[in-house]
Amino acid sequence: MRQESGDASLLRKLNSAAILRILRGGEVVTLTELARAARVSRPTAEGIVEDLLAKQWAEECAEEPGDRQRGRPARRFRFHGTAGHVIGVDVGGYKLLSMTADLNGEILATRKVAVSPELPAAERLKAIVALVEESIVDSRKLAAVAVGTTGVVDEAGRVVKSVAIPEWTGVELQAELARRIPVPVLVENDMRLAVLAEHWRGVAKGYRDVVYLFTGNRIGLGLLIGGALHRGSHAASGEIGDQSSGYRLAFRNVIDYAMTVDPGELRSPGQSAEFAVARAREGDETAAQAVEAFALRLAEGLVTIVNPLDPELVVVGGGLSQAGPLLVEPIQRHLNRVTLYPPEVVASRLGGDSVALGAVRLALDHLDRTLFTATA
Repeated sequence: MRQESGDASLLRKLNSAAILRILRGGEVVTLTELARAARVSRPTAEGIVEDLLAKQWAEECAEEPGDRQRGRPARRFRFHGTAGHVIGVDVGGYKLLSMTADLNGEILATRKVAVSPELPAAERLKAIVALVEESIVDSRKLAAVAVGTTGVVDEAGRVVKSVAIPEWTGVELQAELARRIPVPVLVENDMRLAVLAEHWRGVAKGYRDVVYLFTGNRIGLGLLIGGALHRGSHAASGEIGDQSSGYRLAFRNVIDYAMTVDPGELRSPGQSAEFAVARAREGDETAAQAVEAFALRLAEGLVTIVNPLDPELVVVGGGLSQAGPLLVEPIQRHLNRVTLYPPEVVASRLGGDSVALGAVRLALDHLDRTLFTATA
């Protein structure tokens, strides 16, 4: 059997990676189109495609109507998205949420479990691993896992600082999960993943400068600048921190309202806001005033971000994005009044799924850099 030289072997890997990237682009293509796009001969393209078919990275498409009208129909191929799976996980104080997706980003399964905000770090780690294991569709096809978590996350996947989750500061999250999960594990700040999801499949698609405002049981920010995620010099971009004023006090009006109307129910800040929003929609004027005060507090904090960054878009995300105009309109009015170039303010359509979906995108991006790229 003739062995390929090192140069020939590398050239074939480069050509294979080029053809695989073309197929991954989502188009159904013929051999002739593949050869032309990859700048290789048709026989070379055919040999590579046969190899990709055997490895299940590509699949041959059925004939389309009219293919047989003139001569032999051209063979057509596309990327085989179900050849592998990725899992994206959102690690929050009150919940763990996972999404399992194929390599085309099609969501195959979603799982959510409630956790206590006081859960010890070791138990939270066990719960994350358990959720990942329960989310695996086919262990032979699992290719990568990405995790989003609150707090400052460095390039090694360590939680440098977290004020939202007890005992989370200093946790070597990526290393700890990598010891328990037998595929590449990536860890990133949850707000950066949320804005990544919005840019991928949400209301920020097509925009290059975006501020993502997370509203839930806490407030967070994600920044997209020039079409790229902004991490900052200490990977702390977008972190609000443990402030005694500003965003932290934004919930005061909705908390006071919930306690006055229903004092027997203990609610988190986010639940208080949801309660006020629901009552405002029912026509409760006092609830509407509390929600507007909440929105204006958010808007006042946004001014300090919008004026220096000059974004095109502000996305109101997280669980409270379902409030829609009740939050968006007061924020838009305030920014229109006090900023030089007011950005458009819109509510996310991804809601509480944005972090997990962004984690899916992060895992897919990792595979794009590794599986689908050949290097010398």
